[in-house]
Amino acid sequence: MYETYSALRIEQMGRLLTVTMDRPPRNASNAATHRELSMVFRDVARDPGTDVVVLTGAGDSFCAGGDLNEMRTRLDQPELWVTAMREAREIVLSMLDLEKPVIARVNGPAIGLGCTLALLCDFIVAVETARIADPHVRIGLAAGDGGSLAWPMSIGFPRAKEFLLTGDAIAAKDAAAMGLINRAVPAAELDATAYGFADRMLNGSQAAIRSTKRAINLLMQQGLRSLVDAQLGLETLTFLGADHRAGVQAMLERREPDFRGARTAATAGSADV
Repeated sequence: MYETYSALRIEQMGRLLTVTMDRPPRNASNAATHRELSMVFRDVARDPGTDVVVLTGAGDSFCAGGDLNEMRTRLDQPELWVTAMREAREIVLSMLDLEKPVIARVNGPAIGLGCTLALLCDFIVAVETARIADPHVRIGLAAGDGGSLAWPMSIGFPRAKEFLLTGDAIAAKDAAAMGLINRAVPAAELDATAYGFADRMLNGSQAAIRSTKRAINLLMQQGLRSLVDAQLGLETLTFLGADHRAGVQAMLERREPDFRGARTAATAGSADV
C-alpha cells in the first residue's frame, strides 16, 4: 500500500506505522511531500494492518514549513497554488477523519505546516528544545490551513491570537504548560514517551479508542468542514497580494520584510492602471 511513497519514509512494525518526513536538513515541505501528506492518512484509514501512527521528522527537525524556493515559484505560477490549497484541505480533513490514533513525535522545530500537522495529532510529544510557530503572517499569508482553528481550540482565542497574529515561536516547555501540546521532554526521553503513548493505544480496545476519538473530533470536524474552504480562500487572497511576494523575498534574503513598502508599491501600481 505504501510502496509508491518516496517523499515520506514509511516503516511498519507490527500494527504500528511510523511516517517520517525525510527531506534534510529541516524537512521543509516541497510539492512531493505535500502531495503525499494529502494521501497518507486516507491510506492509513484503509489499512487493516495498522492501528496506530507515529508522525515525525528525520534528523533533528520535525518540519520547518513550506519550501521557500517553491513558494517563490508559485508566485508566478498560481496554478501550483491552487493544487497546494486542494491538498491542504485534504491533509486537514484526512487527519481529522482518521479514527486511528496519531502521535506527533516532535523532534525539533515544528513551523508553519509542521506546526499544523503536529497540532492535528492526538498526542503531541516534543523534545523540550523544540520551537513551535505558525508564522504565516510573517510571509504575508493568512493562517488558513487548519492552524486558525487548532490553536484557539487548544489554548483559547486570546492566546491563539497572540501567536497567530505575530507569528512568534513558543518553546515546547511553554507550549506544554499552556496545553497546546501534551509533553515537552528531554531528548533522551522523546522516544520512550512518544512510543509509550503508541504502546498504550496498541494495547487498548481499538473499538473504544477509535469511537472515543471520533466523538472528541466531532466538534473540530464540524468546525473545519464548514470553515476550511473559507479559511483557505482567505489564505489565497493574501497569496495574491503584494505582501506575500515581499515576505517570501525577505525570507530568502534572510531579512525582515518591509510590508509598508509592498503596500506602497501595490497602491502605486493600481494608480498607474
